[in-house]
Amino acid sequence: MLRRYKLTSQNDKSRGSAVRTGASGPVWVGVDVGTQGVRALAVTADGRVAGRGSAPLTGRRDGARHEQRPGDWWTAVTLAVREALRDRAPESVRGVAVCSTSGTVLLTDRDGRPLTGGLMYDDARASDEARRAQEAGAELWERLGHRVQPSWALAKVLWLARARPGDLARARLAHQADLVTARLVGTPVATDSSHALKTGYDLLGERWPRDLHDRLGLPAALFPEVVRPGTVLGEVGARAAAETGLAAGTPVVAGMTDGCAAQLGSGALRVGRWNSVLGTTLVLKGVSEAPVRDPAGVMYSHRAPDGSWLPGGASSVGGGVLAGVADLPRLDALAARHEPSSAVAYPLVSPGERFPFLAPQAEGFMLGTPRDEGDRHAALLQGVALVERLALAYVRGLGAAVDDPVTFTGGAVRSDYWTRLRADVLGRPARIPEHADAALGMAVLAAYGTTPGRSPADVAESMVRIRTVVEPRPGMAERFAAPFRRLVDELENRGWLPSEAAAHAREHG
Repeated sequence: MLRRYKLTSQNDKSRGSAVRTGASGPVWVGVDVGTQGVRALAVTADGRVAGRGSAPLTGRRDGARHEQRPGDWWTAVTLAVREALRDRAPESVRGVAVCSTSGTVLLTDRDGRPLTGGLMYDDARASDEARRAQEAGAELWERLGHRVQPSWALAKVLWLARARPGDLARARLAHQADLVTARLVGTPVATDSSHALKTGYDLLGERWPRDLHDRLGLPAALFPEVVRPGTVLGEVGARAAAETGLAAGTPVVAGMTDGCAAQLGSGALRVGRWNSVLGTTLVLKGVSEAPVRDPAGVMYSHRAPDGSWLPGGASSVGGGVLAGVADLPRLDALAARHEPSSAVAYPLVSPGERFPFLAPQAEGFMLGTPRDEGDRHAALLQGVALVERLALAYVRGLGAAVDDPVTFTGGAVRSDYWTRLRADVLGRPARIPEHADAALGMAVLAAYGTTPGRSPADVAESMVRIRTVVEPRPGMAERFAAPFRRLVDELENRGWLPSEAAAHAREHG
């Protein structure tokens, strides 16, 4: 049966009222501080959602500027957490962890009070500072496989230092989640290495690059202590308990960025497992024993709580190309008659590609002319799946293990047809979790941090409930081999996909 579905990113927030399952026993609370709102889940040890709450956020956008008021983050957290715990005893909560948008940063005073607004993850005013940081730390970035972008927190800190030089001597850097955890504990606390990555933290050496800070004129006292995700930072204080409904003394666990949190929420935490998040765009994240070295710089790795690595990349293709299209279930039914489509699409949501190749000049295209609306819809759905296949071939070409099954999350899993089609094109079984979002991932991390002796993968597998496993139909991956090669050839001919990557994809994709 085909169902109506809405294409959203995995981090889009529901603003509905709390939902309770009636589950009893201990729970762990995960909090996701996003762009449009805060989401909180109370989750049992076996993955049942015992409570859910949300609260909206607003910000100020003006050209390249995007800021939010840090005080609003805390207010929204208190509302969301209190709603999630509305029918539960505070003492039932065994731990809480917080994730937030990657690259969102502010300056606080030594006591944790905000000195600046929160510069959001996509605030783009720090382009000059990004170039300066890239040049000053070129050797470090090459070793880490990174490239500093204007969206990085390090570039934003340099921008704040230039814009507000008088604050620098008394300031402390804080990421979005750090402000919340500090309010929970009652004093400033350490940041986690996941949020610190885009602030320039050296994940290989597990230290701040002090020499680089000196070259950039940034004082050492500006940067907080860093711990691994899953480390207990402290306990909920009396004031935060009164505001949130959490019990005083509840452990507060260091979190991760929202993208990493979503991966934890998918349950794909064993080495070789990958989570493909398909919403507005396509994001691929996996697990490896060592950092995945990518000379092209289109992939970079976070570090997992247990010291393994979480490589990933974000494409600009995705379900956003279907925005505004009416009656998607009807079109899905028509598309099923065209496998494969007579046309091959490269369905970019917006100009420029980031993964599995870097091509700022890339534009979407359609090779051939679809015969009818069903054929055109099929080409778009298949085009995303073909890029997904190319992305998995790319990471295998870099030496990363890709084991079955792949986990599918994001808004696109609401289409049963598209989910089956993607499994067919990849030739791999796909796991579909019951719930998969960043707040669930933080509940998993809170449980890991407060349950000694268990690995993150063990905890995730007990708390992430799988709704179904979709098996690929025999022979379907081979049926899509010709359109796959046609897409790879065209991407190479346009000068976007490097020849070495194209050759590997043709042979092993």
